[in-house]
Order: sequence, then structure tokens, then C-alpha cells
Amino acid sequence: MSPTQRSLSKMRSAGYLCAVTEHWNQYAKIRQDLFGFIDILCLRGNDTLAIQSTSGDNVSHRLEKILQSDKARQWLESPTRRLVIHGWRKVGAKGKRKLWDCREVPVTLDMFKEPEPLLVSVPTGSVLLLPDGVSVRMATS
Repeated sequence: MSPTQRSLSKMRSAGYLCAVTEHWNQYAKIRQDLFGFIDILCLRGNDTLAIQSTSGDNVSHRLEKILQSDKARQWLESPTRRLVIHGWRKVGAKGKRKLWDCREVPVTLDMFKEPEPLLVSVPTGSVLLLPDGVSVRMATS
């Protein structure tokens, strides 16, 4: 059973309506997630939960990838949407039966770094074009 299937089962047993949103792109030969970070979408009441499901060893890699995504930041800007990483691994005492365990890592908006301001050195008398079509003429001295 894949990590996605384990998360799907876990969330359905918790009363969520769930749908798998990742799919296989046969042309690129890769799995593609919804918005690049959602494997499963879960709904319950006003709660909308996005899940990135992975093996226990890959949680930090997935978190790093999500924190670099503008789409993930936009997802979390709504107070009714949440994002959680499920990391699946087998745990148990040595010599005993191992059971699957889910490590849940919530991703929150405050985990994202604020974008660094862009500092540009331009000669005086030049015109600097900024995003949104704003232009600034540098004063000559």
C-alpha cells in the first residue's frame, strides 16, 4: 500500500470526504500533484485540508519544496484551508511486529520566509522599470 493510500484510509476513517489529486503524466513519466504539492484533498464541514503524503524519510524534503512554493503560500492565506504532510514509517520494538505510523507535520503560513527586497544599483539619470509597470527615474546630482 502506498503512502497516499494509507493517508486516504486514515482521513476517511476520521470522517473526511477525500479525493486523490495526484496523477501519472505518461508523457513526462512523473507523478504530478495538484498545484505541485497536494496529493489528497479532504473536506469536512468548513475544513479544507490538503495532504502531501510521503515516506517518513522524505518529510523534510517535501517541507522544503512546499516552503518554496508560491501556490502553497496562497493556499494557506485562506483561514479555512490547511496543509499537512503525512510521513509514513514502520515503528515497533526490536524483534516485535512493526506497525505503520503517520507523522503529521502541519505547514503554516508563518513558516514561509518573507521575500527579500530586490536591491539594484543603477547609474544616475537612468530609468528603473519595476514590476507592475512602475518606472522610476534616478535623479542626477
